[in-house]
Amino acid sequence: MDTRGELRIDPGSLASDGVAEDLEIIVPYTGWFLTRAVLQRAAALTAGLNAKVMLVAIHTVPYPAPLECQAAQHAYLVEQLVDLAGNCPLAVEPQVVLARSREDGFRHVLSDRSTVLMGTQKHWWRTQEEALARSLVRDGYKVALLHIA
Repeated sequence: MDTRGELRIDPGSLASDGVAEDLEIIVPYTGWFLTRAVLQRAAALTAGLNAKVMLVAIHTVPYPAPLECQAAQHAYLVEQLVDLAGNCPLAVEPQVVLARSREDGFRHVLSDRSTVLMGTQKHWWRTQEEALARSLVRDGYKVALLHIA
């Protein structure tokens, strides 16, 4: 059984096989600057498509700690997501997820028809965003990775 997903680097469009269909786009919150740039590019990448965009922040909680969110950290994440969603030309649904790891949090949010749209900056070494993208592709998800200058 092949569970490999699909990784696309800097795609021109998110349409699969040129067919206009309903898309569920998940944009991980990886920092204000990168996420804002990805949301701005998402409008061009989804032109002509019926796309639902979710902005997701994963609040990781170490294993021995109870799965509760401290109010200050939660409020900060919510404020960042609402600000980013409000400045995007698309309708964006912000969501904060509590999880033991980033990968577990995204696996909880993603469905089979989800496409993850994430940004990274070019470096000589693999970035955290690239590592997360590869992990999600290994789990069978579709990921589009955008290089942000």
